[in-house]
Amino acid sequence: MKTKSAASSILCSLLLMITFNGVKAQSEPKALAVGDTMPSFSLADQNGKVFNSADYAGKRFLVIYFYPKDESMVCTKEACSFRDSFNDFTKAGAMVIGINGGTVTSHKAFSDHYKLPFTLLSDPDNKVYHQFGVKNKMFMTGRETFVIDLHGKVVFAYEAMMQGKKHSDDALAFIKQQGKG
Repeated sequence: MKTKSAASSILCSLLLMITFNGVKAQSEPKALAVGDTMPSFSLADQNGKVFNSADYAGKRFLVIYFYPKDESMVCTKEACSFRDSFNDFTKAGAMVIGINGGTVTSHKAFSDHYKLPFTLLSDPDNKVYHQFGVKNKMFMTGRETFVIDLHGKVVFAYEAMMQGKKHSDDALAFIKQQGKG
């Protein structure tokens, strides 16, 4: 009798795990991959102005990088790397855009503190994070970079949580390889 009860208990546990994993997989956003179309979005920039992606898609390459937090060590290195390469991105026909869940005020202070010449967008509900399928890492939002071509398609995607500077370096190298820089 105990063996049958134990077997039923194990079977019930397995069914619950399978069901839970299936629900979890369905609720997680699908990560954008090379070849996917960039979703349209509107967010406030560091100056409180509304940024509509449709106004820029198809006109320039877009380098969209998602980062966890203004003023944190790796995020600051990443932002400063994009800043230091900003002229190279511009010459290559690319527009750099940083996105995280920070406030407009936080982005403005971060931008002013490090003299960031590019757009920072506030995504307080992580809506755009989810549209791009950027996954949380441990207790933070993820760090991913996407390059969008003139057709609105993802042509480069890079994810590395602790290598902030590499996002800028690799995105710029990719654009230059394409003969755009």
